[in-house]
Amino acid sequence: MAQRLATEYVKATLQMTELQLNQFMHSAECYHTRVIVKVLDSGGQEIVLEDESGEEVHFPLESKDGQYFCELSCRLVNTRLTNLVRKLFVACKGAGVVNRIYRGFTMVYFYENGSVRKIVEFTPSHTKLVYEYKHTAGELQRVYQLNDVEHEISQLYQDIDYWLDERNKAETIQQIARIDEMLRQGAAKWFALEA
Repeated sequence: MAQRLATEYVKATLQMTELQLNQFMHSAECYHTRVIVKVLDSGGQEIVLEDESGEEVHFPLESKDGQYFCELSCRLVNTRLTNLVRKLFVACKGAGVVNRIYRGFTMVYFYENGSVRKIVEFTPSHTKLVYEYKHTAGELQRVYQLNDVEHEISQLYQDIDYWLDERNKAETIQQIARIDEMLRQGAAKWFALEA
């Protein structure tokens, strides 16, 4: 099994309540991680997590309407700190790109609302899609609600009625033959759509 060399968060965004923030800081202490809260000149806060190895990750926070927003870009090597940030990212329904770097390849995870939406493997020689989320139930619902075929069938009914009226008015065999061909094409299309 390949050993992860590093994890990078690229413009990842998090949103959390004050309760989630407090729970996160408490859980960080359980991971033997030192929590430092800084108040910035701009009035915002920054939470710094420092592992016993000395590795740090900085969470710049902006508060708005009782929510804390964070845009995170960092590179982590320590497994304990990496797991802690991953749990926070999922719990706070983070969004963004996470690169998991291995020797010879990188797995790129695309997150939305704390869930993986796509995984792509990058090597120096190729790129391979490993996973892509498909909202199957939603897609089926969308297809079920499509009524394009019904509209087309309705239009065909009107066209056939028109050509039948024109056939009744036709005076020459050529006109009748042309109208019969239009009716034949319309009926064939109608049967295909009904199927």
